[in-house]
Order: sequence, then structure tokens, then C-alpha cells
Amino acid sequence: MATIEDVARAAGVSSSTVSYVLSQKRSISAPTRRRVEQAIADLGYRPHMGARALASRRTHVIGLMAPLRSGVDVSVIMQFVTGVVTRARDFEHDVLLLTQDDVTGVERVAAGSMVDAIVVMDVEADDERIPLLGTVKQPAVLIGLPRDAGGLSCVDLDFEATGRLAARHLAQTGHRDVVLIGSPPEVMARHTSYADRVFRGFTAECAQSSLTGVVQACGSTPDAARSAVDAVLDQAPDTTGFVVHNERALPHVLAHLRERGRDVGRDTAVVAVCPHDIALSQHVPMTSIDIPGEVIGAVAVEMAMARLENARPSETRLLAPVLTERGSSAQGPGTPG
Repeated sequence: MATIEDVARAAGVSSSTVSYVLSQKRSISAPTRRRVEQAIADLGYRPHMGARALASRRTHVIGLMAPLRSGVDVSVIMQFVTGVVTRARDFEHDVLLLTQDDVTGVERVAAGSMVDAIVVMDVEADDERIPLLGTVKQPAVLIGLPRDAGGLSCVDLDFEATGRLAARHLAQTGHRDVVLIGSPPEVMARHTSYADRVFRGFTAECAQSSLTGVVQACGSTPDAARSAVDAVLDQAPDTTGFVVHNERALPHVLAHLRERGRDVGRDTAVVAVCPHDIALSQHVPMTSIDIPGEVIGAVAVEMAMARLENARPSETRLLAPVLTERGSSAQGPGTPG
């Protein structure tokens, strides 16, 4: 296995010059840099990660805080995690996954200099981790949009625009009585950022479009989904437009609508807010607004690396929602005939 001394001899320079080329800590002339880089390529030299970390004071690790709280769909969380891990690899970083619902996790990874940057998921409207994240030396990026980001960078789907878009689609297809079958009660009670923002967007668009709209929290089990559908149809039997923002409950909601005599795609419309693979796996392909978890996770890493390398100021990026119409759309009773 080639050593840094082998590279130095092949390039006709000192070992320290090779080290400076690798760490980019000192300006090296272009011809010398090219000789060193060619020697590295010819010899297949790979610097020891521990030595690189010591030299650069970098760990080449990103901390990912993804607490597995009640009501969270782990399969969807893993799409975000995949995006983070895949993009981190492009920056030669590994990922340390922290799944405990514990604010002290921030202190552990930051105070011990275990990571170069921190990406935070499952952000709440008033998240207790934010004040602490604002004090650590590592750049932090939130996947979510709290009420006050405290100077931290944020990236997410624009969930408020998502709620508006879903309700607007139902209004434009003639539905006047609509419902948002939302996140589990515990997620709503925690004021998880995405759930709050979908609620705000949906209710705002209902008011603007003169829709009669209600919001119904929904657990993830078949019984919870049945109860949610029954609560809506028993109190508002004229409801024909449904927005479902609950991936685990979605198939159970569809099944119970059938049991209640509703024909999704004919007399009842359903818009799903979920990853596209979930939308396509139902018995009726769902008209849906995609949650691009892998893309968002990748962007979070890019933002963290930009702040780490260039000390860029904090920023917020919200991805615009896109609605794809499929088989679950149906014309409502208010459609002009």
C-alpha cells in the first residue's frame, strides 16, 4: 500500500507538500499540485481517514438526528435518511444516526466534536433542540420549518403550499364538502412542523375557495382509519373530497370508503400527500402530491457542506409541491354540467 512518502518521492516533493495538497491548508503552485495529484493517481494512494481528520480537524461524519417518535412512519423517514447518506458519501462523509427522542443528543455529538455538521429531522413548531443547536460550533440544517429557526438553515417541502394545492384541486374539480385526514393525534399534539403547515394551507384554501372543510386527525391502524372515516361521513355525509396526509392510514381509509359505499375515482375524490411509490401501490393509483424525501435529504447535506466549507449565511429552501393527477380524482357535484 502506497504511503505519503511514496507519493512525495514520485512527485519529487517533500511529504509536507503532499500533505498541503491534500489538506488545501497552504497555497501550492499549479504545476506542483498537478505532479502530486498525478502521483497519487498512479500509486493509488488513499490517505488514512484518521490522519486526515486530525490534520484538518474534521471528522468526516455528519450527525443525523431522526428521533423515532410515536406516530412516525419509519419507511418514510428512511427515504430522507437514504438521501442524506447517499449525498454525504459524495462529500466523503459518513453519517451518525441518532434516533433517541433526547435533546441531549445535540450536546453529545457537538461537545465531543464527533461530527462536522448536524442535520435534524422531525422538527416541531417550537422545537427545544433549536436554542442548543444555535450555540454549537458545527453548522446545523433543519429538515422542517419551525416558527423561529433561530438563525439555522432549513429545507423541506412547502407543506403549507401543499395543503393549499390539494384543497384547490378538489375545489377545481367541483367538490364543495372536503376533509383533510391528517397525521396521528400524537403528531398533531406535538405540533410537528409539517402537520401544522399542511393544516394551515388546507384551511386557508378552504376559506378562500368557499369550501366546507374539516380536519380529522387519524391514527395509523385499520381501526383508527375506520373511526376517522366514520367520524367524517356520519357528521358530514355530503363530503366527496378527501385529502389524506397519513401514509400508513391511506390503504385503510380507501378500504373503509369502499365499505361505506364510496367509489373512489367516480363519486369520491382522494388526494394523497405521500411519496410517489406509496401513491402508486394502492388499488387505485392515487392523485398525489409527492413528498420527495431523498431529494430533501440530499439538499440538507449540500446546505450543511456549503456552510462548513464557505461559512455561508443561513437560508431556507422550500420545494414547491407538484400534484400528479391519477385514478383517484373524481368530478364533484359542483362541477358545471
